[in-house]
Amino acid sequence: MTDRSLGTGFLNSSERFPDRHALEVDGKAYTYGELRNNATALAATIRAHRPNPDYKLTAVLAHRSITAFSGILAALLRGHGYVPLNPDFPADRTANMLARSKCSTLIVGNEAIDSLRLCIDEIDTGVLLILSHTEDATSLRAEFPDHEILDQSDLLDQSEWTADWPAGDECAYLLFTSGSTGLPKGVEVSHDNIRRFIDVVRERYAITEHDRFSQMFELVFDLSLFDLFVAWECGACICCPSKGDARLPAKFMIESKLTIWFSVPSLGLAMKQMRMLRPGLFPTLRVSLFCGEALLADVTDAWSAAAPNSIVENLYGPTEVTLSCTWYRWDPDSSPAESIHGIVPIGDPFPGMTAMVADDNLVEVDPGEQGELLFSGPQVATGYWDDPDKTAAAFVIPPGKSERYYRTGDLVRRPHENEPIHYLGRIDHQVKIRGNRVELGEIEEVLRTADGVEVAVALGWPISDAGVEGVVAFIQGDNPETDDLLATAADRLPSYMVPREVRTIEALPLNPNGKIDRKALLKILENER
Repeated sequence: MTDRSLGTGFLNSSERFPDRHALEVDGKAYTYGELRNNATALAATIRAHRPNPDYKLTAVLAHRSITAFSGILAALLRGHGYVPLNPDFPADRTANMLARSKCSTLIVGNEAIDSLRLCIDEIDTGVLLILSHTEDATSLRAEFPDHEILDQSDLLDQSEWTADWPAGDECAYLLFTSGSTGLPKGVEVSHDNIRRFIDVVRERYAITEHDRFSQMFELVFDLSLFDLFVAWECGACICCPSKGDARLPAKFMIESKLTIWFSVPSLGLAMKQMRMLRPGLFPTLRVSLFCGEALLADVTDAWSAAAPNSIVENLYGPTEVTLSCTWYRWDPDSSPAESIHGIVPIGDPFPGMTAMVADDNLVEVDPGEQGELLFSGPQVATGYWDDPDKTAAAFVIPPGKSERYYRTGDLVRRPHENEPIHYLGRIDHQVKIRGNRVELGEIEEVLRTADGVEVAVALGWPISDAGVEGVVAFIQGDNPETDDLLATAADRLPSYMVPREVRTIEALPLNPNGKIDRKALLKILENER
């Protein structure tokens, strides 16, 4: 098979390893052969009911179930891009994403039927609803007579599937990320973009059919594609935790005999706080990866000790640059000194990717100076779905350049030769107080060095027409004395950077992707006005 679309790696592995486990979910293991039969039967059904070649996308409303994984594969094997939808999201948000994507087909898991009921009134009647693992949808047909609804008995046999591959520049998946206007932005990623990513990481980590991957990300989060498609490319197994397993990740890792771990740094921090990172606890891990937010050096050091046979790497990359585009390998001897404000560097660009650190005019800054991080190369996405204005604003050609770059909105320090790139925070996390530029990450690091504080979040507050007037900090820890923290900050920071107030919070709020939710903390402050 020579095709290079996203679904073909799985098909190749299903031919080579039909009896190996491809997926463990809901307490059941599925072989490559079984998962292929599931997906191709569903793909053949979609093609029979939606033969129009103008239809390009299929949505999947499901959550970590056989329907979710086979549905994603089915969309790709039909020649469509897939649009993952989270049943736990508000119904109006789900309906909005479905409507804006103009999907012709919606695959629904049994676990998502209640979510479907909440948003179905907003769904166009031209959408085909497939409940591929529901035995009998008669009652739903009666409940929603305006929709075409198929159940398990309506699926065609897998032998009726035929390949219908898209071009490399067509959409492989469409992910909706939060937008500043309150409406999610659809990021359109091509087959060529994601295939390039898979090729690079597969080689770097020497993935084989014997590896066992964690699956800690929601399927609406782009980092989930590493778990799915790098594993399936190589004939490896994806181990999907139940909700109970997710609450006890160390136990899950040991019992599942994981060899590849991938998560957001917040999960590593939580495990450290719960004393789950005992030295030598995870001997089977050989690759440990973190991505999605700043990675703390002390968490990385503890993880390295807990997984003594594993390389530990910090990955960085926005959805618009296809999962990740830089990497940094942790070295217990040299990395602590290379970390700024206690944050692990994001390292060096992937092969073929070009990083640029620019000022407000998109002119490259000198080595050692701060600026916005931009990327060009084969992993840069097509743009924002059906939104040329946002695409033009974010995907730019800087002065003097001929390549198209994506503006990440992240603040970094341009490295000197042989130095890694250092992540300093979001540009919108850098504030000005009385004309002074303040990096909130520096304040957070000062607070984290105090006894009893493992995580701190600094926010510009209050906000007035003139800008930010000061800083309020939230800490998660064992109730340290906030007066002592303020005194420590006053000893180490200029007066305008010292928080007006430090608040202790039992647990910092997390967004659906597991990252610390700064907007939720700001809302706490706003509600007190």
